Amino acid sequence: MGAMTKALHIDFVSDVACPWCAIGLASLERAVQNLQGEVAIDLRFQPFELNPQMGPEGQDASEHLTQKYGSTPEQQAKNREGIAQRGASVGFEFRPEGRGRVWNTFDAHRLLQWAGELGPQQQRDLKMALLKAYHGEARNLSDHAVLADVAASVGLDREEAQRILASDRYADAVREAERHFQSLGIHAVPSVIVNDRHLIQGGQPPEVFEQALRQLAEQTA
Repeated sequence: MGAMTKALHIDFVSDVACPWCAIGLASLERAVQNLQGEVAIDLRFQPFELNPQMGPEGQDASEHLTQKYGSTPEQQAKNREGIAQRGASVGFEFRPEGRGRVWNTFDAHRLLQWAGELGPQQQRDLKMALLKAYHGEARNLSDHAVLADVAASVGLDREEAQRILASDRYADAVREAERHFQSLGIHAVPSVIVNDRHLIQGGQPPEVFEQALRQLAEQTA
């Protein structure tokens, strides 16, 4: 890191069940890559649950969207197509079999909290693997065996993951973080908060993130 490199802290507030969060993350990572050598990014993932009341049996995704947003299957198919195209443009693959059901994501957030303690790279790798498991492979992210598998797939300790899932470790930390970001007025995700002050909302294209981060880095210098 040269004297010219400016550092920005980013809190990426999101839910693994949110397709726009997958697009937003893939897009942000492209922007960060383009800023290498100019801006150093300290990226942390913060929890947000779109459906905190979702039961262990989950819900059919189409039924869920109709109930929550009043959308028709035709509208949903059109939205899915748009999301898949946006994902492809930033290298995230939404597969047709992805996200067949909506699951409770609280335990996934507990594992992300743990991974965050291990280090930013571990947390990022787990986050991306969870997004891919959900949106690309339709895996049930409320199932502890699935979560332990995904953790192991990115080199985290499977047995430790299983122990955490079997306990209530990190539950308070996740709830506290969720309350904190809601109290800041975060009610939609993805929300990208830079240096605890600046909010960039939604799954923006890479160039929007890049421009915003470059401007903020210059302001803070």
